[in-house]
Amino acid sequence: MRQQSQRLARSARLRRTTFALALAGLVTLAACSKKEAAAPAPRPVVAVAVHADGKAAPAASLPGEVQARYSTPLSFRVGGKIIERRVRLGDVVKTGQIVARLDPADAQKSSASAQAQLTAAQHAFTYAKQQLERDQAQAKENLIAPAQLEQTTNAYASAAAQRDQAAQQAALSKDQLQYTTLVADHAGVITAEQADTGQNVSAGQAVYNLAWSGDVDVVCDVPESALAALAVGQTARVTLAALPGRSFTARVRELSPAADPQSRTYRARLTLENPGADVRLGMTADIAISTSPANSAANQGSSFVVPATALFHDGAEPAVWVVRAADNALELRRVTVTRYNERTIVIGGGLKEGERVVLQGVHTVSAGEKVRPIAPLHPEDFAS
Repeated sequence: MRQQSQRLARSARLRRTTFALALAGLVTLAACSKKEAAAPAPRPVVAVAVHADGKAAPAASLPGEVQARYSTPLSFRVGGKIIERRVRLGDVVKTGQIVARLDPADAQKSSASAQAQLTAAQHAFTYAKQQLERDQAQAKENLIAPAQLEQTTNAYASAAAQRDQAAQQAALSKDQLQYTTLVADHAGVITAEQADTGQNVSAGQAVYNLAWSGDVDVVCDVPESALAALAVGQTARVTLAALPGRSFTARVRELSPAADPQSRTYRARLTLENPGADVRLGMTADIAISTSPANSAANQGSSFVVPATALFHDGAEPAVWVVRAADNALELRRVTVTRYNERTIVIGGGLKEGERVVLQGVHTVSAGEKVRPIAPLHPEDFAS
C-alpha cells in the first residue's frame, strides 16, 4: 500500500509538471503572435516614377471645315426682275465684274423724268437770275419800288433751291439706274446661287454668295473639355482628308467668347499659312492643337502626365500620393493641375522628376503608411 501511494504521488507531480510546461509553451506562442501582429508587412501599391515631358500632351484632334475668311452675299440695291445672270456656281470673278442685271426700263424712265425736271429747274433759275439783275439795275436808278426788288430776290432764291433739289433727284435716279447692274465688289469665287433669271427680287435679297480670295480659314467647334488648350495666336497642325500625307500650319485667329446654346461648343477660326491652290473651300480638316509652354502660360516649365485615377484631394485642393524614396512611406502632395483630359491629367507643379506616384487605390491608403511599390500589370495603360 505504501508503494502504491508513492507511485500515485509521483504520477500527480508528473501531470502538474507537464501541465505547467504546456501552459508556458502557450504563453510563449501567444507572445510571439502578438509581436508578429505589431509589425505587419508593407502593403503593395501600384506606383510608377513620373518624368517631365517638357510639354503638355496634345489635345484630342478636332474636326473642322475649310472656309474663306470673308464671305458676303451679293444683292441688288433696288428691286426688279432679273433678266440676265452672267456667272454660275464655282465661277471665279474679279473686282468690278458684272454678275447679273435687272430690267432697267422703269429705272430709265425715272431717270429721264428726273433729268427733265432738272432741265426745267435750270431754265427757271436762269430766268430768275436775269430778272434779279434787271431789277437791281433799275433799283439803283430808283425806277422800281424796293418791294418789287425784294420779290425778285425771293423768286431767285426759290428757283435756286428748286434747281438744287432737281439736281439731287436726277443724281439719285441715275444711281438707281446703275444699281440695276450687279457687280462683284471683291475678287473671289461664287459659292452659292440664290436667285434665278426671270425672278422678281427685292432690294437686298441675296442673288449670289461670294467667298473672297485671300486668307483661308479652318473653322471648328471646340468642346468645353478642350477649351483650356486653346488661345488666340496659338499654332496648330492641320491635315486634310482630300490631301493625304500633307500637313499645314494654322494659327488661331478667333475664339468665340460664348458657347453655342444648342451644341454647347465654342466656335474657333484658324487661319491657314500658305494653303496653296489645291486647298479648296469646304474640305474636311483634322486639327491637332499643340499646347507647348510657348503657347500656353499655364504650362510653363515641366509638366507631368499621370492617369486620372491617381488624383486625390486634400480638402478642396488636388493632390497625389507620393512614395518617399527614403523609407517607402506615403506622403500626400498638393499639385497644380493644368488640364483634365479624358483619362489623364496634366500636372504643372508640385512634383519632381523621378518621384513615384500611386496610381490606384488612392482612397484606401493613409499618410505615413509604409508601402511596397509595384509596377502596373499593364504599363501601356498608364503610359503618358
